[in-house]
Amino acid sequence: MTATRRGGLRPTRVVALLLLVVPVLEVMALVAVGQVIGGWPTFFLLVAISVLGAWLIRREGARAWGVLVEALRNGRMPARELADGVLVLIGGTLLLTPGFLTDVVGFALVVPVTRPVARRLLETVITKRLLAQSPYLAGGSGRIGPDRTGPTARGDVIEGEIVDD
Repeated sequence: MTATRRGGLRPTRVVALLLLVVPVLEVMALVAVGQVIGGWPTFFLLVAISVLGAWLIRREGARAWGVLVEALRNGRMPARELADGVLVLIGGTLLLTPGFLTDVVGFALVVPVTRPVARRLLETVITKRLLAQSPYLAGGSGRIGPDRTGPTARGDVIEGEIVDD
């Protein structure tokens, strides 16, 4: 059992919780907006946001794909481009889901101005998960020290060769 599973929630439980809570919050938001501006304006607002979201997904998805292809052509590791592609995909899914709360999160993931913040958050989450599951770090603490385990924990020397192109 890993350190994240002892003290925290498992990812499947988080998803299950979100699948229960988010629809309830969305209905509450829809009812609240409907009471303020009326039923038909709320409906047309949802349709307009969906159309805008579909256009934005198409534009940003094509842009993310083009940047990814360019990075691969240049022989670069496309980590940033892949993260952007994942964020556009998740954001697009949220934008096409009816509701105001999912639309806010979806726009934050798709719009190029706010995507770097989401990318940093995604990188932090992935790094923490990888460190927690790493057999080379003691207990997944992220610390490298005397309690470190792995092939070089005993001070073994691993020989190698550097090839410069």
